[in-house]
Amino acid sequence: MNRVLQPLPLVGGYLRRTLEQTLDGALEHAQSVLLEKQAPDGHWCFEFEADCTIPAEFILMQHYMDERDAALESKMVVYLRSKQADHGGWPLYYGGHFDLSASVKAYYALKLAGDAPDLPHMRRAREAILAHGGAEHANVFTRITLALFAQVPWRAVPSIPVEVMLLPRWFPFQIYKVASWSRTVMVPLFILCSLKAQAKNPLQVHIRELFRHPPEQIQDYFAASRQGLVARSFLALDRFWGFIENWIPAAIRRIAVRRAEQWFTARINGEDGLNGIFPAMVNAHEALALLGYAPEHPYRQATGAALRKLVVERAEDAYCQPCMSPVWDTCLALHALLEADAVEESGGSDRITGEQEKAIAWLKERQICSDPGDWQVQRPQLAGGGWAFQYANPYYPDLDDTAAVAWALARAGRPEDRESIEKAANWLTGMQSRNGGFGAYDVDNTHYYLNEIPFADHKALLDPPTADVTGRVVAFLGYLGRPRDRDVLRRAVAYLLREQESSGAWFGRWGTNYIYGTWSVL
Repeated sequence: MNRVLQPLPLVGGYLRRTLEQTLDGALEHAQSVLLEKQAPDGHWCFEFEADCTIPAEFILMQHYMDERDAALESKMVVYLRSKQADHGGWPLYYGGHFDLSASVKAYYALKLAGDAPDLPHMRRAREAILAHGGAEHANVFTRITLALFAQVPWRAVPSIPVEVMLLPRWFPFQIYKVASWSRTVMVPLFILCSLKAQAKNPLQVHIRELFRHPPEQIQDYFAASRQGLVARSFLALDRFWGFIENWIPAAIRRIAVRRAEQWFTARINGEDGLNGIFPAMVNAHEALALLGYAPEHPYRQATGAALRKLVVERAEDAYCQPCMSPVWDTCLALHALLEADAVEESGGSDRITGEQEKAIAWLKERQICSDPGDWQVQRPQLAGGGWAFQYANPYYPDLDDTAAVAWALARAGRPEDRESIEKAANWLTGMQSRNGGFGAYDVDNTHYYLNEIPFADHKALLDPPTADVTGRVVAFLGYLGRPRDRDVLRRAVAYLLREQESSGAWFGRWGTNYIYGTWSVL
C-alpha cells in the first residue's frame, strides 16, 4: 500500500516513526479481524439492516398467512420498540424524520403481536400518525397491505390488473419497461390485488384508531397524487379501469393469472428467493397460498425458507434483512486484502494468499454465464458474465457487483482468472445505455412517465443509468485497458461529465448519496 507522509514542522523522526507504526498496526489489526470473519468456503456475508418496515412486514406476513412463530415474533417486537424515535414514530434511517408509512406498519405489527393500544409507546405512535394525517395518507404499498387486511376498501389502492401480463412489449406500460425489482414485486402482487386476497388475520386485529376518518367513508385516497398532467391522466385511466374490471371475461382473467403464475414461479430461485429481495419473496409466498399451493408444496417450502433465511436472530431481539449481500461483501473484502498486501506493486499472483485464493474461487463459482436472464429482453444476443448481489439470483446479475468483482479479479493478476474477467467485461459493455451511462440491472430503463402512475408514488419504479454504477464500470474497464472498450469508456465519461452537478458533486443512488456518488465517479 502506498503511504505518503508529508513532513510536519517541528515534528521529529520519532513521531513520524510512531505514526507509521500506528498505521501499520491498525492495518494489521483490521486485516486480522476481517480474516477471522471469513467463512470456511472463502466468502464473507455481513448483516444488512434496513428500516423497520421490513421486520414489521415480516410480522404482518406471518399473520396474513397464519404462520406465526411466537418466539421469533416476540424478539422482533423488542427490536421494533427499540427503534421508535423521539418523535413517536419510525424513520427510514437512523436519526431520520418521522415516516408515516413505516410508522403505520410498525404500529400494526406491534398490535398484531399483542401490544395493547393504551401502552405508552403505542399511544405516542398513534398520536404521531394522526398528527401527520392518519393512515389514510400512507403510501400506496402500505395501503395495499391495509387492503389485504381489510383495513381499507380496495378503492383505496390503484387498480393493479393481472391482465398487464398480456400486454405487448410496445405498450406504454409493460413489465419489462420497469426495473427488475419492480417487476418481481409487481407480478405476484398483480395476482393478490386482482383476486382481492384477504389476510387470514387469525386474531382479527384492526387499526381503525389510526385513521382520522372512517376508512370506508373516505372518498378520495389519491388527492395528493394529482400533480401534473401525466399523473392526472394515469389516475383517470385507473378510474376507468375500475369501472370496466368487472366486465373482463373470466377466461381472460384465468389466462392472465396463469401467465403471472408461470412468470414468477420460474424465478422463485429456491431458498434464495424471488430476486433475492424481501418484498418480492413475501408477495410470491402469499400469492402461492392464494393460488391453492399446499404448504408442503416445494414452491411454498422454498418461499418460506427464503424468508426465514433473511432473519437475524439474536439473544434478545431479531429483525429481518431486505436481502443478503455475500457477493458484494466478499468482493469488497478481497479488494481490501489485495490493497493491504500491495498485490499490484509486488508482482501479482505470487503474493496471493490462501485466504484470497478461497475468496476468488468462491466468487468465480457464482459468475452467471447461463441463460435465461431478464437482461436478455433488451439484449437477446448478449451472453452472460455478471454477478448478482446475493448467494444465487441467476435471472438478475447486476452491473455494480459485476464491475467490482471483475476489478478485484483483474487486480489479483492471475492468468487463470482471465476468462472470467473477459466474460464480465463483455457483458458490461453490452449493457451500456444509449446515453452512455450504466444502470444497475437493465438497459435504457428510462420510461420516466411511469413514475407518475398511481402505483409508483415512491418514484422508484425505474432503473435508469446512474453516476455511481457508471463510475464503477469505468473504473474496472479503465483498469482492464482493452483497446476495444475505448469508445464505451469515452461515452461513459461523457455521461459522467454531464451528470456532475453545479456543486461539483455526483449523486449516488446506491449509497448515501453525494459522498457515495462522488467517490464512485472519482
